[in-house]
Amino acid sequence: MTGLRGLYRENFMEYATYVIKERAIPDAADGLKPVQRRILWAMLEMDDGRFNKVANVIGHCMRYHPHGDQSIGAALVALANRGYFIEGQGNFGNIFTGDEASASRYIECRLTQLARDTLFNPAITDFVPSYDGRNREPVLFPAKIPVLLLLGADGIAVGMSTRILPHNFNEVIQAQIACIRGEPFHLLPDFPQGGAIDVSAYEDGNGRIRNRARIEPRGGKKLVISEIPYGTTTETLMASIENATRKGRLKITSIDDYTTENVEIEVTPARGVSAEETLRQLYAHTECEITHTSNMLVIQEGVPLETSVSGLVRYCADRLLHVLRLELQLEISNLGDTLHWMTLEQIFIENRLYKLIEECPTLEEVRDAVGQGLLPFLTDYPREVTADDIERLLALKIRRISRFDIEAHRREMDDIKGRMRQAKKRLGSLRDYATEVLGEILKKYGKLFPRKTAVEGFSGIQRREIAIANLRVGYDKETGFVGTAVKGGVSWHASEYDRILYFLDDGTYRVMPVQEKFLVDGKVLWCGPADKDMPFTCVYRDGTDKIPYVKRFSIGGFILDREYRFVPEGVDVLVFTPLTDFTLEYWFERKKRMKTRKGQTASADIPEKGVKARGVRLCGSHTIASIKLLETLSEEKPEPEPEPQSQPEPEPEPEPEPVKPSMSLEEIEEKAEELNKRLRSIVEKYEMPDLFEEHGEQEK
Repeated sequence: MTGLRGLYRENFMEYATYVIKERAIPDAADGLKPVQRRILWAMLEMDDGRFNKVANVIGHCMRYHPHGDQSIGAALVALANRGYFIEGQGNFGNIFTGDEASASRYIECRLTQLARDTLFNPAITDFVPSYDGRNREPVLFPAKIPVLLLLGADGIAVGMSTRILPHNFNEVIQAQIACIRGEPFHLLPDFPQGGAIDVSAYEDGNGRIRNRARIEPRGGKKLVISEIPYGTTTETLMASIENATRKGRLKITSIDDYTTENVEIEVTPARGVSAEETLRQLYAHTECEITHTSNMLVIQEGVPLETSVSGLVRYCADRLLHVLRLELQLEISNLGDTLHWMTLEQIFIENRLYKLIEECPTLEEVRDAVGQGLLPFLTDYPREVTADDIERLLALKIRRISRFDIEAHRREMDDIKGRMRQAKKRLGSLRDYATEVLGEILKKYGKLFPRKTAVEGFSGIQRREIAIANLRVGYDKETGFVGTAVKGGVSWHASEYDRILYFLDDGTYRVMPVQEKFLVDGKVLWCGPADKDMPFTCVYRDGTDKIPYVKRFSIGGFILDREYRFVPEGVDVLVFTPLTDFTLEYWFERKKRMKTRKGQTASADIPEKGVKARGVRLCGSHTIASIKLLETLSEEKPEPEPEPQSQPEPEPEPEPEPVKPSMSLEEIEEKAEELNKRLRSIVEKYEMPDLFEEHGEQEK
């Protein structure tokens, strides 16, 4: 078992590593995934300045890429549509409409001059064998610009993913120059489809942005979409508008697509609906506004690493300095080799050392004669003459010797020495040279890539506020079903963003999304639209001490389909109401020497508490026999009565004479006590605790 577990672990790690490094996640050094790198390398090998059939490029690339022609063709078309490194000829599809490219046998491509200037240098490139061992492919390109920030990237690997948004060419190069100079810089995304973005939450490439379409009114009534968000097409955008219309979220009469080279979608609002209201609904309910989340995961120095936009710019700036250092060192070395050979050639021809070999009978003597003949002229020479140098001198043709121009040769040597001095000077001030190189790239290609996406700050649209209440939610008390498919009972209008709230007599409540139909399990105290600020009043009594509590609360925040409690467990809910103006009328349980058995509490006297609070005692330490809710009706002021006419005042009636009691006070109290005892026995016999409620408030 241990061996099998180890085998699985080893194979899984190999597979995960392969998917992460060789397929899904781009490398920060040249910003490319392996398939993109192999396509560009195949195109460089085929490059002669003319267009090649895409099918031929795919076939050549399959020498390096083991995953078939479909992935190669799709990646090549995507690179060509970005426009930086591959120039296409023919139908490469349309990023606005979503139309696919023609078959690979009908379209052609070639490298752009930007790719030739910034990506390749085989002399300083490391190579590895291809998947079948027949060819060599580059490990990384010595890219001079942050390719990854220009192209952007999406990839899903084993246990990780990456999402990098594309940026503007000019701004990326300027940021790299600022980074090399030690100056601050700030980069924001730029999309080929245009539109507008809100970058308040971009967080240097590890946050999110909101991308809106460009919508403008036409003729005061219609709306025209001229730019679309990144990642959408006119087809998907129109489908989202039609879907929102079918669901009642949007009211329009027609939508027409006139897109050719530029996007043009015309939307006509319904009668009675303003263009401004339709505009807000388009942003809220359709793909006219999309949120892009950025997660910058790259391969850096052979391992996955989470980075940021500024971190990637700094890494590419250091990478550029390294590439330029290697190029300058290689240039100095090559110029030194050229100068060394030209020096030996000049000495050999100018001093006629070739005559020393005329009488040498063997090849070894010929080589020794040439070597000995060079020694007097190389006393202070810094480099050693090798056997290869002598063989090369012996290989000089008579035509070269006879037509040798000493002055032209010396001028060429002086030019090489000047180039060497310049290369060494650049190597000494590498940062200045790097900014010079980037400045030339920016000057040469910057005008080809203007910014297309406007950076704006726009406020969010609350979908619930502008949603159309086109649904009717019903609650059937007899069956317990709630939803849009329930007829009869209690009903109310709602939108799809509204929520359903219900309270049960066991002291719990839930908030549910609006749906077609669901069953409420339990006795419902109240069911209706959910409002976190709506006040509710509850009177409950503990089952042990019988003391009633009253609380006024609102539910506040909530999680859908989660059970909450608004009263403690094991209590009896006596009153539950959403009313705001009412009076609680209650009767106390009878006790000896109790003078008052009835009480009232107005809603204004009930303090508002949290939903988890216990509440306050309703009537001190008393227990109640029953309670009633009296709704306060709004009193209408009576119309003023006309003033009565002056009449003669009536004569005062004579006061009645006081009635003399037939019994004394002591006899009355004894009689009342006897009646009370008889009445109490009747109450206990027939279990009528509310008898006093019907016949009076006091015992006497």
